[in-house]
Amino acid sequence: MYNIGIDLGGTNIAAGIVNESYEIIKKASTPTNVTGERSADDITADIAALCKSLVADAGLTMDDISSIGIATPGTANCETGEIIYANNLPFSHYDMQSKLSEALGTSKRVYIENDANAAAKAESVAGVAKGSKYSVMITLGTGVGGGIIIDDKVYSGFNFAGAELGHTVIVKNGRQCTCGRRGCWETYSSATGLIRTTREKLEDARKIGKHTIMEEMIGGDLDHISGRTAFNAMRNGDALGAEVVDEYISYLVTGLVNIINIFQPNVLSIGGGISNEGDSLIELLHDRVFAETYSRDGTPQCELKIATLKNDAGIIGAAALGM
Repeated sequence: MYNIGIDLGGTNIAAGIVNESYEIIKKASTPTNVTGERSADDITADIAALCKSLVADAGLTMDDISSIGIATPGTANCETGEIIYANNLPFSHYDMQSKLSEALGTSKRVYIENDANAAAKAESVAGVAKGSKYSVMITLGTGVGGGIIIDDKVYSGFNFAGAELGHTVIVKNGRQCTCGRRGCWETYSSATGLIRTTREKLEDARKIGKHTIMEEMIGGDLDHISGRTAFNAMRNGDALGAEVVDEYISYLVTGLVNIINIFQPNVLSIGGGISNEGDSLIELLHDRVFAETYSRDGTPQCELKIATLKNDAGIIGAAALGM
């Protein structure tokens, strides 16, 4: 038997057929096509059409599918199958479980989960945290996402809005966050936060006429700064790039230590765009993280690792909800 996993995003809907070994045997995608005229039912119809074509292209029928899982942004009630809220998508207290079953014309069970939680689930069953009963995954992208696995199960709180790890404050009265608070970890440790820090440092350097490799790398255009600018400059011997990276790592360490001290997971994995720095990121973090953790004098210690499933995490995690 197979399971379908759907990664519902603001730009694209990705779907895959996953076997019992958590391997994707076939996948496809379609634009989410979010416009003011398009309803939640329209997007659900697109998801159903994608699933049907995917199954047909794999030479299967819906009888071969055990369940369908959806990883969605926002808050999802995994017990009722309701998407309570999804930022940038027209879902509000939407009964995705019954709506998708109806659109598919099937009685197969439909599971719903927050996308970061689903990614954490994927890493725990098929990725870098496989075999661990307790794990946490964070994603360093536009924001800082989080997923928590406790005793092999996704933890999301009594109201399914838990694990918002990016919205813990690390700098009192710090940067304004989109959530309404100030100083959230997300505002400093996301790719967006890193770009902001890089920009601020470059603007300061310009004011005093300080030369920096980063200025050359962006061609003098601050809008060309990316999450890799400072890291690349640091590797090329740029002092200001090294300064930006050091500041970024210090913020990242603060949040990671908080997570370890609260949850003491077997594995804390890092995904998202910044994780493309790979093992060099872990090398920058490791000693600084474990110099501060409450458990630093005890054994065994949490393992800090780069997540391995990348863009497939949402599909695999969504499929795993029914496995």
